[in-house]
Amino acid sequence: MFMGEYQHTVDSKGRLIIPSKFREHLEDCFVLTRGLDNCLFGYPMNEWRKLEEKLKELPVTKKDARAFTRFFFSGATEVEIDKQGRINIPNNLRSYAKMDKECIVLGVSNRLEIWAKDAWENYFEDSEDSFNDIAENMIGFDI
Repeated sequence: MFMGEYQHTVDSKGRLIIPSKFREHLEDCFVLTRGLDNCLFGYPMNEWRKLEEKLKELPVTKKDARAFTRFFFSGATEVEIDKQGRINIPNNLRSYAKMDKECIVLGVSNRLEIWAKDAWENYFEDSEDSFNDIAENMIGFDI
């Protein structure tokens, strides 16, 4: 399980250090793809395979299913963790997430999320005010 929030920087070559607590669960490589809310999602290979199977079951005849599957898979790439604990984030993914230097790496249960620092701060600030309303809407999920 991934949890926590860590601040790191992307260097000029697009490399980012993955927090050591996350590296334990990622092995040597994992899948990085476009996430929702303009962040990146990172999945260990076993979690990626589960997600892939679920997405394959979406009906190709549904426009939204095709669009979501394209969005998710077209941005996906396997990234390797080097000996210094870094990954190289491809240009297209850095551009999507508007990452230039400072980043936030979050643990979110079965995946990690990588955010541009200012995007994360804006998102957190905007959602913090409505957190009680969000929590109230989650009641139907038995949380």
